[in-house]
Amino acid sequence: MKVCNLASGSKGNSTFIQTKNHNILIDIGVTTLYIETNLKEIGIDPKSIDLVLITHAHTDHTGGLKVFNKKYHPKVYISDKIIKEAKLNKDDYDVLDNLDDITDIKISEIKLSHDVTDIKGFIIEEDKSSMVYITDTGYINKNYFDILKNRSLYIFESNHDVEKLMNNPKYPHHIKIRILSDKGHLSNEDSSYYLTKLIGNDTKEVVLAHLSEENNTEELAYNTLKSKLDKTVRISIARQNEKSELFEI
Repeated sequence: MKVCNLASGSKGNSTFIQTKNHNILIDIGVTTLYIETNLKEIGIDPKSIDLVLITHAHTDHTGGLKVFNKKYHPKVYISDKIIKEAKLNKDDYDVLDNLDDITDIKISEIKLSHDVTDIKGFIIEEDKSSMVYITDTGYINKNYFDILKNRSLYIFESNHDVEKLMNNPKYPHHIKIRILSDKGHLSNEDSSYYLTKLIGNDTKEVVLAHLSEENNTEELAYNTLKSKLDKTVRISIARQNEKSELFEI
C-alpha cells in the first residue's frame, strides 16, 4: 500500500491511497487541477482513481468533488446525509452503498464527532498493511480503540495548541468554545493522548494533519507527540499546499 497526503488544512483536504487493484482518494476539498498536478508528480494518472471516500460535508473536504466527478466518474462512497448537507445531487454520482462490495481490500468506517450531520474516519487494510485516516473530530469513542490499534500508518488530526487558540484575539469566544468542544477539533494534547494509546509495534508512520494556520505550528504539534512517545515512530506533518512524500507501508 502507498499513501500520499495531497493537502491538509482548513482550506482543503485530500489523501491518495494506492493498493494492488485500487487508486483511492479520501476527500476532495481542493481543485481538480491541484489533484491532477500532484498525482502526476507521483506517477499517477487521475483517470485511474476508481474510488473516492468522503468523510463529511464541509467544503474543505468536498469543495472539489463535483468537478472531479464530472471529469473522471469514480465510484463515490458518501452517505445520504452528507449528500444532503453538501447540497449535492445523488443522481450525478456513481454511489457505492456498501464498502463490503470491495472484496480485495478491507475498508472500515468509524463514527467521529464534529458539527455536521454525519462524519466518519476510515481504516484501510490490504494484506498486512493498514492505515487510519481521522480528522475533524472533537473526540474518539474508546469503543473504537481496539480496531484502531497498531496500524501501519496514521493520518491523524492535531489541529491546535490550546494556549495559542485561547490567546488568539482574532477568534471570538464562541468559536474557541466550538473548536474545544466534543464536536470541534483535536488539540495537540488530545491527538497525542489518543496516538500513545493506539501506536503499536507495527506502526511505521504518523502524519499529523489538519493543523490550524492560526492556532498551531508544526513544531508544537511534532514536539507534543514526540515528548509523549516511548516508541520509535517516524512523525511528519501534513501541509496545506504541499503534498507529503509517498509513504510505502
